Amino acid sequence: MYKILRSTFFLAVFSLVVPYLTMVSRDALAGTLAAPAGPVVLTVTGKIDNTNAPSAAQFDLAMLEALPGRVARVTTPWAEGVNDFKGPLTRALLEAVGARGTKLKVTALNDYSAEVPFEDFMKFDVILAVKKNDAYLPVRNQGPIFVIYPFDTTPNLYNEVYFGRSVWQVKSIEVQ
Repeated sequence: MYKILRSTFFLAVFSLVVPYLTMVSRDALAGTLAAPAGPVVLTVTGKIDNTNAPSAAQFDLAMLEALPGRVARVTTPWAEGVNDFKGPLTRALLEAVGARGTKLKVTALNDYSAEVPFEDFMKFDVILAVKKNDAYLPVRNQGPIFVIYPFDTTPNLYNEVYFGRSVWQVKSIEVQ
């Protein structure tokens, strides 16, 4: 009888405590990102849940490279031949910041901007390229960040619509 009461008591306490602990740990982590240790190369603002600066999520190169990514071996209108572009998947960035919206305003260092449907960055394997042929992209050569669509795996994207969304020298993304 004692064993049954002890087991019942343990199960009752366990069933009350575990959901509470799960809720506390989830709430404790919500809304926070690590602060960048190096120079900020990308700032994400707008409809985001996770920040590390006032109303923004800031990323240095190391933070971007820590996100899941890919290498896109593509031909583009902006470079000769086939090149390997490497960087984080845009969907990984949007998930990291807890983005929720319908469109994105991607802005370059020279303040050029393009409106990109939110769905593009979630549906396709678009990357924020930080490297071209294993070398970091310098500002004078489309860096530090270049939006690269998956022309290698989805060739029907190789057209003027997606070329216009392929912003280089990216400095910020606003989730709208």
